[in-house]
Amino acid sequence: MTKVRKRASIDTAVVDICRREVGRLSTRKFSMRLASSEDLVLRLELSRKLDKHKGCVNTVGFNADGDILVSGSDDRNVILWDWETGKVKLSYYSGHNNNIFQAKIMPGTNDRSIITCAADGQVRHAIIPERGQVEPKLLGKHQGRAHKLANEPGSPYIFYTCGEDGLVQHFDLRTGVGTKLFTCQPLPNRGFAEEVNLNSIAIDPRNPNLFVIAGSDEFTRLYDIRHYKWDGSTDFGKPADYFCPAHLIGDEHLGITGLSFSDQSELLVSYCDDSIYLFTKDMGLGNDVNLVLDKSLTSSDSDMESDGKCVPRVYKGHRNAVTVKGINFFGPKCEYIVSGSDCGRMFIWRKNDSELLRVLEADKQVVNCIEPHPHITMLASSGIERDIKIWTPNAVEKETLPISNEKLRPTNSWMSYRDSQRDMMLRLLFM
Repeated sequence: MTKVRKRASIDTAVVDICRREVGRLSTRKFSMRLASSEDLVLRLELSRKLDKHKGCVNTVGFNADGDILVSGSDDRNVILWDWETGKVKLSYYSGHNNNIFQAKIMPGTNDRSIITCAADGQVRHAIIPERGQVEPKLLGKHQGRAHKLANEPGSPYIFYTCGEDGLVQHFDLRTGVGTKLFTCQPLPNRGFAEEVNLNSIAIDPRNPNLFVIAGSDEFTRLYDIRHYKWDGSTDFGKPADYFCPAHLIGDEHLGITGLSFSDQSELLVSYCDDSIYLFTKDMGLGNDVNLVLDKSLTSSDSDMESDGKCVPRVYKGHRNAVTVKGINFFGPKCEYIVSGSDCGRMFIWRKNDSELLRVLEADKQVVNCIEPHPHITMLASSGIERDIKIWTPNAVEKETLPISNEKLRPTNSWMSYRDSQRDMMLRLLFM
């Protein structure tokens, strides 16, 4: 079956070339079909390392054109790269006094507007001048680490942040101040915290009014910003929908580290100490808390599947326990799923059938970030090491999955890192 599929893929590519040459297939459609080709995914290899940071690289991201890569690190510096040549276009001190967790170039700003959030809880904005030094400004703050921010698609001004204090904030760069929308509350009868410590936030690209948040419990919560009254006269804390696999509802030992939307509004959720799940809009549990909790007592994913109801697709094989890892779609039509792992590898699955296609060595310890290029078949990854790795489909021979179960086990370096992190956490708890 695999040989037939590969042969069909090659034949389709040849036919597409012929159709393009005689004008029956547009250049744009040809490019998109080629970029989504599994053949290119199987030829991905390490082509370059970007090595200027002096600490772990916690965030990487492209500008809209894809010619500039922005990165942030434990060294508190932001670097803008010409990733094709490996040269630094600009490096500046962010103003944060702790590790940078995310940095983004705002669209429509000629790559001169950059927002960051960090372990110090601060949210900062930097405008790159024609001449002189960059002077980042403080826009807002969380009472705890701020792991992620999400910019409204296409907007040069609007973005959101979330933090371990459970707070979600809305920022408009035209005013230079943040609006505190709400603090995420746990479901009733949960005694572990007064708020949900948030790790991730994402905006639906097809409907920017919708955004999701997730963190230290098992639920991803969906909100509609149109329900917020900007005069502060209403409580905006109630989600419009909840998402969670039925068999995980009620598991208080789980958490979520990464969220991502596809261009078709599919929702990707990466669980700590569990798997990755793909939800469609019709898989929501609703916004009635009591009904959501009742579903955990009356149904499971296997029950829903036997009843013909939709259940989320599952992606397995990686490890997500040590750090806050992101998750992403890959390909012009989001044909693939990519994630880092605690074993220092990068995993690539086919979205439609959850088949694991590639496992690449990408870090000596842990891979946290994988960012697809906006237009071509190319990936940037980062983790515990101090460099950024660029992956392009240049390999002469296609790679399949040669990796045995033995090789997928944690490396010694990962084991020692995990144990050191566990020991450090225990020391902090009992100080």
